[in-house]
Amino acid sequence: MKLFITGISTEVGKTVVSAMVVEALEADYWKPIQAGDLDHSDSHKVKDFISNKKTVIHPNSYALQTPMSPHAAAEIDGITIDLDTIIPPETDNHLVIEGAGGLLVPLNDSDTIFDLIQPDYKVIVVSRHYLGSINHTLLTLEKLEEKQVKVGIIFSGDEHPTTESIILKKTGATFLGRINEEQKFDKGTIKKYAGQLRSALESF
Repeated sequence: MKLFITGISTEVGKTVVSAMVVEALEADYWKPIQAGDLDHSDSHKVKDFISNKKTVIHPNSYALQTPMSPHAAAEIDGITIDLDTIIPPETDNHLVIEGAGGLLVPLNDSDTIFDLIQPDYKVIVVSRHYLGSINHTLLTLEKLEEKQVKVGIIFSGDEHPTTESIILKKTGATFLGRINEEQKFDKGTIKKYAGQLRSALESF
């Protein structure tokens, strides 16, 4: 199973959720494009969060120096991101693939994060509650309909029943779980949520 993790915006919890999914399935992890913070990248964070010994963290296809949109970070580095060079790693294990920002974050003049999603992927959308998040979530889920892939949703932040229920009513997304506000996320917290998510992920 290949699970692509995307969010309705930046800083909504994709990396934390990725770590939870990785831990739940003892899956491999791959972040195709990392922009900025290369010494403490999302790959480093996931490695530090998980407890299992099976997971393999695969190298980025592009590791860019500047914390900006990938197309802009690549321009600063003097390169152009080429979709043909972003090849999923070979593995017999489940693979969790983490995007960057939202679906329409540009990679170059023509391609976006959306174009990384392959027909055999399942997509998990991380939706964090804030003013405007319903609109951003519905737009993200509507865009994913073009791919005709299976889509699940994980809500992040303090519970908002009216927000969550209307999103689920208006879409065909599978509810996989929710992540509450936590004082901190560490190995123990990640392992706790991994246990809560495991059954839904295995049947997704």
